[in-house]
Amino acid sequence: MSYSTYTTEAIVCGTRNRNTTDCSYLLFTRDGGMLYAEARGARREGSRQRYALQDFTRVRISLVRGKAGWRVGSVEALENYYTEAVDRAARGSVVALVKLLRRFARGEESHPELYHYTKRVLPVLAAPCAERSFVEVFVEVHTLALLGYVALGALPLALRNPSVSEAPLLASADHLARLQTALESAIAHSHL
Repeated sequence: MSYSTYTTEAIVCGTRNRNTTDCSYLLFTRDGGMLYAEARGARREGSRQRYALQDFTRVRISLVRGKAGWRVGSVEALENYYTEAVDRAARGSVVALVKLLRRFARGEESHPELYHYTKRVLPVLAAPCAERSFVEVFVEVHTLALLGYVALGALPLALRNPSVSEAPLLASADHLARLQTALESAIAHSHL
């Protein structure tokens, strides 16, 4: 019996230790959505997967679909947004976005547009950023809009553009209040 191999980029969103040396990883992939994959022996000191599969890392990974779920094959670390963050606030922004993904991106449902948006936004959040609190809320609202929890039509026209590089230029008390209202409404009306 042959198993199919799926090679893709993924963002490591969480780790759960299993047994003595095994781990289960929560991966956000472009075509596979949010999925769990098991890695045998990943916690051993000599394991190559141990260092590549750290939380907040974008990886190129080969996954094998077996009877009991996904298994990690080969893995190559591309970048770790948490370790590349410039300061504590930047690391907090990276963690907040990954927590939002963990909470709202459910199941093995394809989200290619959300994956590319997240891949584009995480380096911006890890870098020095003017108006960080506004940019965080801006990114969270657009992430939830891509998942279908927020209708961007209710926001002012200037805030509908998901270009995070222009977000600090849009920062104002009124815009922040509107984004926070949209975010709170989406979270209150979600079932999660």
